[in-house]
Amino acid sequence: MFTRTESFQQFIKFYPAVTIFAGIILIAFLLTSSWYLPGHFFFEKLAGVNLYIAQGEYWRLITPIFVHSSFSHLLFNAFSLVIFGPALERITGSFLFSLFFLAAGLAANAATYLIQPLTYTHVGASGAIYGILGFFLFLVLLKKDRLSKQNSQTILTLVAVGLIMTFIQPQINVLGHLGGLTAGFLLAPAFLYIAKEERR
Repeated sequence: MFTRTESFQQFIKFYPAVTIFAGIILIAFLLTSSWYLPGHFFFEKLAGVNLYIAQGEYWRLITPIFVHSSFSHLLFNAFSLVIFGPALERITGSFLFSLFFLAAGLAANAATYLIQPLTYTHVGASGAIYGILGFFLFLVLLKKDRLSKQNSQTILTLVAVGLIMTFIQPQINVLGHLGGLTAGFLLAPAFLYIAKEERR
């Protein structure tokens, strides 16, 4: 389910939404970290800064999904998207996957904004990626016929490890991870229904 065996060309063909989001994340990292461009300016304009959101800069509820603070941060989230995203894009289709990814990321950033202090700043796609895990957790718990036992065990293990790492790693947006996971779980039935109707 989460094993990638496609060639690069096949991956782009089969999973265009995942490819586009991964590309945007990479481009955003180059823009915000490059020494020959005003990277600091772009980072400041795109990061999730709660104070600025409170002042009306609502785009910061979406743009942090595509901004990363370091190469290792980028690598981990881009790798997670490429591993976990295709399985969901197969289920929902590319358009619905795009809506889901953005909605989960928005929910994660909104939770961060509503609960964290105004001084809090955050970036990263992890909230949206935890949303994908939340979707699959819904399948494991409430739609068991959609997954094999092995895949269900894999998902439960991934969620458990992800939650443990969320609480033990420093500088992690805990609310973003939990908000994304919860949003993905709650959004799953609606997206499954729409995907089913579109295939009729």
